[in-house]
Amino acid sequence: MTASGTANGAFEAQVDQGDLLKTLVPQVLAVLVRRGAEFAAAEDAVQEALLEAVRRWPDGRPDDPKGWLVTVAWRKHLDVLRSEAARRRRELVDHAEPPAGPAQTDDDTLLLLFLCCHRDLTPSSAVALTLRAVGGLTTKQIAAAYLVPEATMAQRISRAKRTVATQGVQGPGDLGRVLRVLYLIFNEGYGGDLDLTAEAIRLTRQLAAGTQDPEVAGLLALMLLHHARRESRFTADGALVPLAEQDRSRWNTTLIAEGIGILQAALDRDRLGEFQAQAAIAALHADAQRPEDTDWTQVLQWYDELLALTDSPVVALNRVVAVGEADGPLAGLRALRDVPADVPRRTAVSAHLHERAGDLGVAREEYLAAARLAASGAERDHLTRQAARLHGLG
Repeated sequence: MTASGTANGAFEAQVDQGDLLKTLVPQVLAVLVRRGAEFAAAEDAVQEALLEAVRRWPDGRPDDPKGWLVTVAWRKHLDVLRSEAARRRRELVDHAEPPAGPAQTDDDTLLLLFLCCHRDLTPSSAVALTLRAVGGLTTKQIAAAYLVPEATMAQRISRAKRTVATQGVQGPGDLGRVLRVLYLIFNEGYGGDLDLTAEAIRLTRQLAAGTQDPEVAGLLALMLLHHARRESRFTADGALVPLAEQDRSRWNTTLIAEGIGILQAALDRDRLGEFQAQAAIAALHADAQRPEDTDWTQVLQWYDELLALTDSPVVALNRVVAVGEADGPLAGLRALRDVPADVPRRTAVSAHLHERAGDLGVAREEYLAAARLAASGAERDHLTRQAARLHGLG
């Protein structure tokens, strides 16, 4: 083997080891927490074990990497306890030291995920802690993704750890809360040097592998179907491209096929939930070769199902769009009357429906009003362009 080949092999081994450690860290952390270690102390111990692994594994990886990490991390944790509280030495030696055999084979990542979505944490804190503990991301990466100072994010994560340590496993989040946290991460999209969308998909895949709940599958399908359109959502200069104007040849057909397959298997279990309904709507859009091929009647039926499940004003607004496409803009405007005035993007939907109904002057004014209310620069610019397009026409 040439020197270059040797170097490449060493590099590949290093990358492989890094991927393995990223996968094992949340599992090992969860074992320590389940055994009674406080969250922050467990994380410190795992980091110490990782340093040992980096030093020792190049000479030969253990047959049971997870068991090795658990054993080393637990011993590091006990060493800290002994040094901080000598009076507890006998109790720890007699009762707390675990056997050095293989670690428990339960999916500890799922336990840790539920702890990070603790019911006493705010959604933003649960998201941050999930990315730090389960995702293995640095505080700096998370702060950059959420556009906040690193010190602010560090404080948020520290407070979340204290809450989990205080409340313990008696108060983990339920599955619905976990799914909502993962969807929050997904919807944050892209920022800094971190692709939160891909990270959310990775974590949801892990969750789906450990449960047969159809709503988990529904969320994964929804993420994949939305992610399949990623490359077509913005122009090269960052301008927003509406769904009807996207270049569908750029959609990822592999992700679409996977998402639809996962969704169909979930629907076959006949336990419909909101994420499955949302994924069904996304699948109908993904299945249309052209915007005019969209089966808006079915889309509307699925919005009726979704609204019955959630009673959400945002869902009601999205249903109005489907009504406008299936039954005409005047029907959409009538349905819009039932949507509260303060629902985000209501003015933009009204502008679109008025334009389709031929009321261009009203549409232009509403596009301008919607632009002033836009949540992002890309959306604001898009709505402003829509208003400019109608200038002088109505």
